[in-house]
Amino acid sequence: MRRRRTPDPHRRRPVRARAFPVVAAALALGAGLLPPLPQSAAAEAGPVDHCAQQCADILPPGQNGNATLAEILAHRTLGTRPAHSADQLGRYEDLVAGAPTLDDATLTRFFNDASFGVPEDQVASVTRPRDDVTITRDKKTGVPHIKGTTRSGTEFGAGYAAAQDRLWLIDLFRHIGRGELSSFAGGAEANQQLEQEFWRAAPYTEEDLEEQVDRIAADGERGRQAMADVQAYVDGLNAYREKAKKQRTFPGEYVLTGHVEPVTNIGEIKPFEPTDLIAIASVIGGLFGNGGGGEVQAALSLLAAQQKYGAEKGTEVWEDFRMRNDPEAVLTVHDGSSFPYAGKPDEVRGQALPDPGSVGEEPLVHDRKGSAAEPAEAPVKAPAKLKPLQNVYDDGVLPGDLFSRKHGMSNALLVSGKHTASGNPVAVFGPQTGYFAPQLLMLQELQGPGISARGASFAGVGMYVQLGRGQDYAWSATSAGQDLTDTYAVELCAPDGGTPSADSLHYVDDGTCRPMEKLERRNAWKPSLADSTAPGSYRMEIHRTKYGTVTHRGTVDGKPVAYTQLRSTYQHEADSIIGFQMLNDPGYVKDAASFQRAAQNIDYAFNWFYADSRETAYYNSGANPVRADGVDPSLPVLAEEAFQWRDFDPADNTAAYTPPEQHPQSVDQDYYISWNNKQAEDYTSAGFGNGGVHRGDLLDSRVAKLVDEGGVTRAKLTRAMADAAVTDLRGEEVLPELLAVLRSEPVTDPQQAAAVQKLDAWLDGGAERRETAPGSHAYGHADAVRIMDAWWPRLVEAQFAPGLGGELYDSLRRNVAVDEAPSAGHGPTGGHAGSAFLSGWWSYVDKDLRSVLGRPVEDEPAKTFCGDGELSACRDALLASLEEAAAVPADEVYPGDDHCDAGDQWCADAIVHRALGGITQELIHWQNRPTYQQVVEFPQHR
Repeated sequence: MRRRRTPDPHRRRPVRARAFPVVAAALALGAGLLPPLPQSAAAEAGPVDHCAQQCADILPPGQNGNATLAEILAHRTLGTRPAHSADQLGRYEDLVAGAPTLDDATLTRFFNDASFGVPEDQVASVTRPRDDVTITRDKKTGVPHIKGTTRSGTEFGAGYAAAQDRLWLIDLFRHIGRGELSSFAGGAEANQQLEQEFWRAAPYTEEDLEEQVDRIAADGERGRQAMADVQAYVDGLNAYREKAKKQRTFPGEYVLTGHVEPVTNIGEIKPFEPTDLIAIASVIGGLFGNGGGGEVQAALSLLAAQQKYGAEKGTEVWEDFRMRNDPEAVLTVHDGSSFPYAGKPDEVRGQALPDPGSVGEEPLVHDRKGSAAEPAEAPVKAPAKLKPLQNVYDDGVLPGDLFSRKHGMSNALLVSGKHTASGNPVAVFGPQTGYFAPQLLMLQELQGPGISARGASFAGVGMYVQLGRGQDYAWSATSAGQDLTDTYAVELCAPDGGTPSADSLHYVDDGTCRPMEKLERRNAWKPSLADSTAPGSYRMEIHRTKYGTVTHRGTVDGKPVAYTQLRSTYQHEADSIIGFQMLNDPGYVKDAASFQRAAQNIDYAFNWFYADSRETAYYNSGANPVRADGVDPSLPVLAEEAFQWRDFDPADNTAAYTPPEQHPQSVDQDYYISWNNKQAEDYTSAGFGNGGVHRGDLLDSRVAKLVDEGGVTRAKLTRAMADAAVTDLRGEEVLPELLAVLRSEPVTDPQQAAAVQKLDAWLDGGAERRETAPGSHAYGHADAVRIMDAWWPRLVEAQFAPGLGGELYDSLRRNVAVDEAPSAGHGPTGGHAGSAFLSGWWSYVDKDLRSVLGRPVEDEPAKTFCGDGELSACRDALLASLEEAAAVPADEVYPGDDHCDAGDQWCADAIVHRALGGITQELIHWQNRPTYQQVVEFPQHR
C-alpha cells in the first residue's frame, strides 16, 4: 500500500488503471457548470483578501521569460530586454543597502504588493483564451491574474499563461526529465553532463510515466480532479504553443537550436502531454525534495577511518564526523519535542560494507561518437547576420552539475502573534531555487472553483500555486533532506549456475537468479545556430533491480555485489500533486490543523510553514520508509527480505511509511527558523557535518533576540533575514574560537599580528560581506574577507590533515566539502550561486577548537585534532596557516572567470542569473537569501 495518509472522505486506495480513459472521465468532473464570466470581469473584485495589503513577495529577475528571435537579437546587439524580464531584479538587490533603515511603510520598495486582483488603473492587458477564463496582467510586474468561471477554464488559463511566460523553459525541463536534453538543446558538455546526472537518478520509460498518470487518476475524487486539472493545463499550454507558432511569436531559442527555420517557419514545437508534466515533476523533485543517498561513499570513509585507527576507535572517529544527532545542532522545533527517525540502531543487522579497494562506479555512458567522444575540431559558424548569437549555448543551457551538487535551499522566519506588535503572526519565508534567467519559478494568481491562491509555481507544473498565499493564510517550504533513500548490496549471480563475474547482469532475488532490467536512452545532436559542437551521439544505460538502480559494484566478504539506490519517491514523482491541490483549496485549508493535513499528502522531503492571523505552524513532509529492525540507514545494507523496508512491494515501489504523528511538527511555537538545518531532537540528519555551527544559527540568534524584545514587525523580521543574508558564517560563529586560540599567547610577529587585527575588526563590525556604499562594488573590511577566504581551507587542513592522514582526510572531504563561501567555485553549489555556508567543516573546526581550549563541548569527540590536543601546538599550526593565507594576493584568492576579472572580490561573490535562453541579466550583490520570498502578516481571518 501507499503511505498511510490522514483519512479523507474523497480519497481511496490507489488501483491500477489505464491512463487516458480515466483522464477523460476526470475532465468531465472538472468542467464545472457556473455561468460565463462577464466582459467586465477584469475589474471585478475577487474573493475577500484578508491580508489587507500586508502581503508582499519578490521573484527576480522578472516575470517574462519568453523572448522572440527579434528580441534576442536586440538584446545581444543593443542591450535591450523584453518588458518585465528584469523589473524585479533591482528591488531584490537593493534590499542589501535598504535593510538597515527598513520599516513597514517602505517594504514595497523591495517587494511586490501580493494582494489579490489588479486595481482598475493598474491593468496592463486582458486576455480571454477561452470563454470561461480571463488572464489580467498588471502594469508593474506583468504577473498573470487568472480567473475562471469553471475549474477547467481556470487551469486552461494557468497553462496558457505559463506558456506565455516560460514556453522554452518548460520544453527544456520536459527533455531533461526524459534524459533527452542534448538531442533537444545541443551537445554542449554541460548538457550531456546534466542529462546524465538526472537520468542516473530518475531513469524512466514511457510506460513508467504513464503508470504514474494512471495511479493519480485512480486515486479517488481528488486524484481524478488532479488529472483533470493537469489535462486542462496541458490544453492551455498547447493552445498558446499553436497560436505562437502561427503568429511567429514563439521563443527565439527554437530557431537558435534548429527546431524552427527562421525564414519559412517550417518546423515543430512538439505538443505537450500529461506525461511531460510527470517528467518535469521528477526534475523538480530531484532538485529540491530528495534526501539521503551517498551510503557507498560513507562506507568508504568508514573503512578508511577503521584502517587508520582500528575498528573500534575508527568507528568512533567516523561517527564524530557523521554527526547524526549532534545535541548542539540548531533546531526548528525547539520546544523539547522528540521525533526519532533514521538513527543508529543499538544492534546493527544486515550491514554490507564493501571489501577495501573493491568498489567501482557503474558506467553510464556508452558508444560515444563524434563530439561526444572528443571535442569538435572547429566550431560551426553561424550566418553573419546572426553572429551576435553565436555560441549562446556553448556552455550548455543549465549547469552540468545541477543535480550532483549539494543544494542549499530556502529559509523561513516566523514569529507567533504573542511576540508581535500587532498580535498577529509575522512570516518572512521562501525557497532558494537558484538564480536563472528566466527563473525556474513564475508568479501567478489562480481564482476559480475550489482554487484561490497567489504565489510561485515551478514552470510546467503550475496547475496550483506551490508556495504562496490563500485568502487568509500563507505557506512556504524549505528543503528538509531527511533520509528517504537507502543503498542495498545485491548479490550477483550467473544464470548458468556458475561463478558470477563482477559485471554480471543477473542478481539473486529470493533464491532465484534473475536478470536486471536494462534501461536505455540514446541521444544524438547536430550543429545549430546556438551550438558550435560537431555532430555527436552516445547511449546511456542503467540496470534496474527490485532494490533500485545500480550505482556501484564491489565485493562483500569476497562475493561480487551490485550496490543499488532505492528512494521512496521513485516512481511516485507526481503523487504530491494532491497535497498542493489541498493547499490551494480555500474549502480545505482553514487553520493550522488543516494545513498540516494537506502537507501530509506531500511525499517529498520538505519543511512546511504556515501563518494566518491567529497561528503559525510547521510540518515536515516526506515518504519516510519504515526500516527493518537493526538496519543502519547511513550505510549499505544487504538486499535480503529481512532487511528491506517494511511491507515493501517492488512492483510499484511502495512500503509502510512513518505515520504523520512521527514527523516533526508544531503549532504556534514562539518562533520558527529554518535554513535546511536539523528539524527536531532525534530526527537524524541525512548528511555529514550537521552540528553546533550551521547557517541556521545566523537566523536563530537574530530571531530569538527579536522575540525576547517583543513587538516584532514585518520590517524587523525582514531586517533579521537580510542581515543574516550578508553575514559570513565562519566569521560570526567560528572566528571567536580561532582568535581565542591565536591569542592564547601574545602574537608578536608583525605580519601575523596585522592579520589578526584585521580579522578582529571585521568580527566587531558584524563579519559582513557588504558594500561600503551602494554601487561601490567594494566590501568593508575587504582585506579581512580576503584573508578568511584564503585561510579557511588552509586552516582546516592544518587542523585536521596531520591527525587524520591524507587518505582519511580526502575521503571525509568527499562526504562533505571543506568550504562553501560565496566565491568558492569549488564548493557544493559552485560560484555565483547566492546560496552559501550550508555544507562545510565549520562544526568540526568549532567543536575541535573548543576541546583544545578546554571549553564545554556536548557529545565530546573521540579525538582532538588541532595540535593533537595541545593548545600551543594548535596555535602554531593555525598561525602558520594564517600567515600563509595573508600573503596570498587577491588575484589568486579570486582568480577570475567568465564574469569577473581576477582579484575582483565583490564580483567573485556576486550572483549570476544563469541564462537558460537568449536573454542575460546583470550581476547583483551577493545575498544568502531565498530566490522567491514572501513577507506576510494577516490582520483578519474568515
